[in-house]
Amino acid sequence: MNPLQTLRVAIRALLRNKLRSFLTTLGIIIGVSAVIAMVAIGEGAKAQVEASFASMGSNLLVVLPGSTTAGGQRGGFGSMPTLTWDDLHAIRTDVPTVRYAAAQLLSEDQNWNTSVYGTTTEYFQIRNWPTASGSPMTDSDVDAGAKVVFLGATVVEKLFGANADPVGQVIRIKNIPFEVRGVLVKKGQSPTGQDYDDAAIVPLKAFQTKIQGGLSQFIGGVIYVSAYSTDQTAKAEQQITNLLRDRHHIGPGSDDDFSIRNLTELASAQQQGTETLTTLLASIAAVSLLVGGIGIMNIMLVSVTERTREIGIRMAVGASPGNILAQFLVEALTLAIAGGVVGIALGVLTAERLASQFGWPMLIRPDIVVVAVGFSAIVGVVFGLYPARKASRLDPIDALRFE
Repeated sequence: MNPLQTLRVAIRALLRNKLRSFLTTLGIIIGVSAVIAMVAIGEGAKAQVEASFASMGSNLLVVLPGSTTAGGQRGGFGSMPTLTWDDLHAIRTDVPTVRYAAAQLLSEDQNWNTSVYGTTTEYFQIRNWPTASGSPMTDSDVDAGAKVVFLGATVVEKLFGANADPVGQVIRIKNIPFEVRGVLVKKGQSPTGQDYDDAAIVPLKAFQTKIQGGLSQFIGGVIYVSAYSTDQTAKAEQQITNLLRDRHHIGPGSDDDFSIRNLTELASAQQQGTETLTTLLASIAAVSLLVGGIGIMNIMLVSVTERTREIGIRMAVGASPGNILAQFLVEALTLAIAGGVVGIALGVLTAERLASQFGWPMLIRPDIVVVAVGFSAIVGVVFGLYPARKASRLDPIDALRFE
């Protein structure tokens, strides 16, 4: 018999007991669908984490000023200004792994309840934050202390309404007029729920002179640092620590008067947690495939017993043991692949339903789909081999006498 004839015979045999064939493939269907759904949701969650941290900036380190100690109580970082403009300049020029460094000063404008930041052009490169309309901040804006402002999407919606273009209009910050130079690309929320777009950004010198009320040698905010690559963030963190400890004359064994947060490490930790959970769920789902394989073997053994006389007749008219072995292997393989195909469709539908219900992203990985179907086919062959071998080794005379 050629392979096509063997396949037709196998399909006819399976269709004689449609319900039993379906129930046999149910374990494979559940296993494959669970693998597809869990991996799709897991990959979507991983992508969401990556996008969330990418919105913070590239290869980001945040240097915070020190803390105060009064009456035995220690304040949090930022309660005492310890970072100077000379520190910022030294980080830019003396740390070889640092690509960009920029200070960010903060003030709360109660007129429309948002955060006003003063910074330089490097800040937008560190945070990967271009303008959606208007023009970007320039070095001349910073040097001249230009009274221009760059608004986040949330602020634009609050002040001017949805889909408005406020470029060229004037708003007042601390009763001082600032011209809207640009609207920033929408960033969304941080992993902690902070709305990045609820912000107004002005050139650093304008912030110091018009909003802060004067120049100071200390940075009344934080320093954002971007390393040249993700692999160099840890090295940059150590180099900045050594530089600031030396500049602030901090001796061995003494506590730092600053703090550095490596957001790249935080992102990696969250991604690893997501990957671990995805692997665990996929492993549990893979167990269903093994259970489905055992079900295929059981039903094929029953099928061999039921069709013993049929096997004897086929052998009597010339079928070889190899033909019998191939027929039952093809039946087991057909059950497994059919279950895999149905499982893929069910898994995609399940992933879409979960993603829409919980607001999660969903990413279908083609390689996982191929692996799931391939694994189900291997399960069918492995667990169908024993019943097929048993059928091929039947004695034709004994098989014809079987009732």
